[in-house]
Amino acid sequence: MAELTGLADDRALLGRTSTAERVADILRSRVAEGYFLPGTRLSEDSIGGALGVSRNTLREAFRLLTHERLLVHELNRGVFVRVLTVEDVEDIYRTRTLVECAVVRGLGEPPYALDDLAGAVEEGRRAAREGDWKAVGTANIHFHRELVALAGSSRTDEVMRSVFAELRLAFHVVDDPRRLHEPYLARNQDILDALRTGDRDAGEHLLAVYLGDSLERVVEVYARRVADGAQGLD
Repeated sequence: MAELTGLADDRALLGRTSTAERVADILRSRVAEGYFLPGTRLSEDSIGGALGVSRNTLREAFRLLTHERLLVHELNRGVFVRVLTVEDVEDIYRTRTLVECAVVRGLGEPPYALDDLAGAVEEGRRAAREGDWKAVGTANIHFHRELVALAGSSRTDEVMRSVFAELRLAFHVVDDPRRLHEPYLARNQDILDALRTGDRDAGEHLLAVYLGDSLERVVEVYARRVADGAQGLD
């Protein structure tokens, strides 16, 4: 399985105290980075072997990620990466808007620690220069993850890790990733520039408009692709 490439390298992340939570962290990250596509069946033998963990540990990790709505268990078939509905996508963006805008609004007095945010902007530009639009999407997720991290809240980070992993599942359905992601390279820079000047109000406004536009575009494409897929089953 191509999506298992490099997974064995993540063994080092488990350390000596291998736990289902740590396995879940690894698999969640893999979903967020785009290695596992929606609808992919996850093999216990292949993944357990790659990570060097027991079947019971892996099943508990699957259970945790099923609870987070990233995986789904189908009776007598196995565990699969979840395929989102249009309503799921709308709810993801509703959550993002509530959390991300609140983070910017509550930043306090400048200056802000923006090095990691700036790094994500440069990561996106580098991927665009290479024509790797999947990587641009990943960099975009990294930008928003670092934006949320500005709150300095481990609880908020934890909640949004799952939300961003779900977002990646929606991105997979988009048929033209360049058209989706390219406009947000400049918009990420605009938000970064606003925060560099300490203008939280401008940053929040830019972010709110950004998320609204992104929701409209993703839902438009997602609804069409879901409808096409349903017709193909007729």
